[in-house]
Amino acid sequence: MITSVEGQRRRLLRALNSRYIYGQIPLLHAIVFLLEMAAVSILTRKFNSYYASKPVLTTMITNAVLGGIADTVAQSITSIRQVAVRKPGGPNKDDFLAIEINALDRKNPWPPGGIIPDSKNLPPPFDFERLVRFMSYGFIMAPVQHKWFGFLAKTFPVTKLAGTLPALKRVAFDQFLFAPCGLACFFTFMTVAEGGGKRAVQRKFQDVYVPALKANYLVWPAVQILNFRVMPIQFQIPFVSTVGIAWTAYLSLTNSSE
Repeated sequence: MITSVEGQRRRLLRALNSRYIYGQIPLLHAIVFLLEMAAVSILTRKFNSYYASKPVLTTMITNAVLGGIADTVAQSITSIRQVAVRKPGGPNKDDFLAIEINALDRKNPWPPGGIIPDSKNLPPPFDFERLVRFMSYGFIMAPVQHKWFGFLAKTFPVTKLAGTLPALKRVAFDQFLFAPCGLACFFTFMTVAEGGGKRAVQRKFQDVYVPALKANYLVWPAVQILNFRVMPIQFQIPFVSTVGIAWTAYLSLTNSSE
């Protein structure tokens, strides 16, 4: 019975995975994305009431859903790119979604077969285990972020008379203390969750940690100034997570690169 159900599930996923929207976007990826957006819509409508009763749990669920969206976007980018690359003659001017993702770090180019795997199935199957890892990380990190943002709010209060300077102090503390530790936690968690050991973690740090930290400093100081200066504290983590969809997608691509 279990084998039969599993076989039916695989056949359904294979059927969905072999179909495209506009010849480029994998249908299965699009379905997962729409389901995640439906969850975001529900959270958006009920966020204030949920946050008032259970702030930490609400933040954890919100973080998990937004992290899932980010990884779905990253997986979709990879699939769209591979579909375009494997066309006869390669990508053309009409493949506007075929984003170049193999230049995350010019010093560590993709190996042969890194963009085009040996499998002849197009697009690559949606990786649900990878999605769960990203959602789990967002879920687990939310209480830490909640405590950290509360600490910053108490230590550097923003008032009508003093707004910009406390916000800048929050950004400095956040970027020079929390950001490096947060990235280290991310790559360690993902590598261990993928089954890697100490050597795999060390290799991940050698290959991608410094480029990711540099990219962090290009993006997040400006975002956090706006966040700490304008956003009420209950919206600060959701705001960061929403803006961070693109950032987390970048991390997903970086973490999955060899």
